[in-house]
Amino acid sequence: MNRRCLIGLLGGAAAFPLVARAQQVGVPVVGYLGGSSPVRDEYQLRSLRQGLNEAGYIDGHNVKFEYRWADSQNDRLPALAAELVQRQVAVIALGGLPPALAAKAATTTIPIVFQLGVDPVSAGLVASLARPGGNLTGVSNLNAELAPKRLELLRELVPAAKVFGLLVNPTNPGAERIVKDMGPAADTLGIQLHVLHASAEHHFDAVFADLVRLGAGGLVIGTDGFLIRQGGLLGALSLRHAIPTMFQTPEFATAGGLMSYGGNLRDAYRQVGGYVGRILKGEKPADLPVQQATKAELIINLRTAKALGINVPLPLLGRADEIIE
Repeated sequence: MNRRCLIGLLGGAAAFPLVARAQQVGVPVVGYLGGSSPVRDEYQLRSLRQGLNEAGYIDGHNVKFEYRWADSQNDRLPALAAELVQRQVAVIALGGLPPALAAKAATTTIPIVFQLGVDPVSAGLVASLARPGGNLTGVSNLNAELAPKRLELLRELVPAAKVFGLLVNPTNPGAERIVKDMGPAADTLGIQLHVLHASAEHHFDAVFADLVRLGAGGLVIGTDGFLIRQGGLLGALSLRHAIPTMFQTPEFATAGGLMSYGGNLRDAYRQVGGYVGRILKGEKPADLPVQQATKAELIINLRTAKALGINVPLPLLGRADEIIE
C-alpha cells in the first residue's frame, strides 16, 4: 500500500467519529420523567413511542430519549426533573401528577407533555383545557374523578356491604382530592368508608389485613401512578383475600381483580407521543388544547365474581365493555 493511500485511510478513520457526531447534531432529545422504573412503565413507553412514530419520529433515528426514574419515590422527582432541564432536552414527557408538578417547578421554558388522571386545571398545571398557556399540555383521562362512580358500581355488585375501603398513595398530592370526593358518595350510598394508605409494595399485606379486620365488603383503589403499576399484584391480592375490589386499569381485572372502570391509558400515552411530535415540529404547548378521554371502559371479571360468590346483575353485564369468563 502506498503512503498516499495509507494517509487517506488513516485520515478517514480519524474523521469517522467526527462525522458520526455531526450526524447526531440537530437530533432532538425527549426527556422522560418516570415515577417508577423501565419495567413498570414499559407499556406506557411503548404507546408513547407509537404516537411519536405516527408523527414521523423514530427513537434512535431522528429522535432520542433520555430517561430519569424515581423508582416510586416521589421525593426524588424534583432533582430528576432538574437533571432533565440541565440536559436541555427539547421536550419532557411524563405521566402522573407528582412528575408533572416536579417538572412544572423545574422549568417554565421547556415544553412538558403530561398524561394525568386528574383535572390539570384544578391541579394548577394549566390555565384552561382549551388554552393551556405556559409550557404544559397533554392528555387527561379524569380517572381520579371517576372514583365515586367506581364506588357506586362496586356497591351495585355487593348491595349488602356496609363497610368499604379506599386505598390511596399518601405521597401523591392528588390523594387528598380523591378522599374528599369519595366522602359524599359514601354518604349517599349509606356506607362507612375507611381510608387506607400504601406508597410501597410492602404496605399491601397490612392494607389487606386491615380490610379483613374491618370486615370490609369491598375496596376501591384510588388513581395513582404507583398503584396503577401495581395493578396486577393488587388484583391477585384482592382475589386471594376475597375482597371485591374495583380499580381503573384493564390489567387489574385480567390479574384477578373483580372490576375495572377507567379511561384507556394506552391510548392516552399514544396521544402524548403525538403531542410530543407536534411540539418537535414547532407547535407550542400553550396552543395545544388538553385532550380528554371521552369514554370510560367497564371490565368485569366473571371468573372472580363466581369465586367470590357474587351474582353479577344482567343490566350491569350489559353495560360492560368486556367480560372476562
